[in-house]
Amino acid sequence: MASTPTSASLWTRGFTLLCVAEFLGYAQHFTLQPALPLYITSLGGSPFIVGIAIAANGVTSVLSRPIIGYWVDRWRATGMMVLGMIGQGLAIFFCFLPFNAAVICANALRGVGWSGMAASGYTLLASSAPPERRGEASGYFGGVQSSATIIFPAISLFLLEASFGGYYAVFSFAIILVFSGAATAWTLVRATPAPTRSSSVDPAEPWWREIVNVVDRHILAAASLIFTLNMSLPCLSSFVVLYARELGISHFGWYYVAVGITSALGRPLLGRLSDKFGAGRSLIIAFACESVALLLMPWQSNLVGLVLCGALWYTGAAIGGARIMALAIAQAPAERRGRAMASYSTALPLSNGLGALISGTIVDAAGYHAMYTVAAILCSLGFIVIWKQWAKLK
Repeated sequence: MASTPTSASLWTRGFTLLCVAEFLGYAQHFTLQPALPLYITSLGGSPFIVGIAIAANGVTSVLSRPIIGYWVDRWRATGMMVLGMIGQGLAIFFCFLPFNAAVICANALRGVGWSGMAASGYTLLASSAPPERRGEASGYFGGVQSSATIIFPAISLFLLEASFGGYYAVFSFAIILVFSGAATAWTLVRATPAPTRSSSVDPAEPWWREIVNVVDRHILAAASLIFTLNMSLPCLSSFVVLYARELGISHFGWYYVAVGITSALGRPLLGRLSDKFGAGRSLIIAFACESVALLLMPWQSNLVGLVLCGALWYTGAAIGGARIMALAIAQAPAERRGRAMASYSTALPLSNGLGALISGTIVDAAGYHAMYTVAAILCSLGFIVIWKQWAKLK
């Protein structure tokens, strides 16, 4: 088959359906993002318990990723995406039980479903993106995911304050979104032919060894970079709503609208530019934006200041996320792409969970100002990772 020309449209039917399904799955996640910390504290939980709940999602997502990657390769990515979204929707029902333990359990179960959705989505992206336009395709893919931030956290906060709403209304809305994503992914199953099994797979090799060996050394550079880039994400997504409440800031839904627009527009535009700038220079800019934003956060006392810092952080995340995803796609071996991309995507929930646990612990011990300062120090470690991986980034 001839290679895809550079001028050919990326928006094929399969890529469009993939982006719609991912959008709905992320919409569910961003609907719960500001609601769960507030729900946990309303039930008597502390910021540390919030960190535990977020970390529970990351732990189960990481632990389930090997077997998810195995079945993506052995079965089909679209089928695993459908199951992952259905699992997330069923898990949210536990949030209707007014106990923090139930919320933690729900988030842990959501982590398994998220693992199926994430590993499948990255695998389908890797197989559909033309090699010469991977940065652009990754930018669009990430932009579609992050565009859910524009409106859904604000809808969540609106439902919480509305006379007809409340936490249960938010949970019901999130369930509808993710089940709609599952229906879209099912359409993608019919539009995508079943993959042929790679001839490089040794049928005599025990199935458990394939699962244990999910970590692919080719993907470690990209995984270490995305881990460092996203460790401070909970500070700007989940804990920021608690920080705003402490500062007495109202109408905070506009924060999520502003950073969502920044991320949604930035990922496709900056993803295309990152193809021209190269990985090394793009990542230096990305980590610089995030580090400066985190250092400035403790000095803000109003909505405008928080929005500007959040927009700067998400700009860095947009630049780095698109470039690192393109790097992962390029490094993933075609014969075990499902497991390689599962290994890469493990870094995301792992960094989110560890970052949330560290953030919640620091807030309980020293407050939000210390949390943002420590997060900036951890983010700056990304420059060391870039230096160590410079040969591969070139």
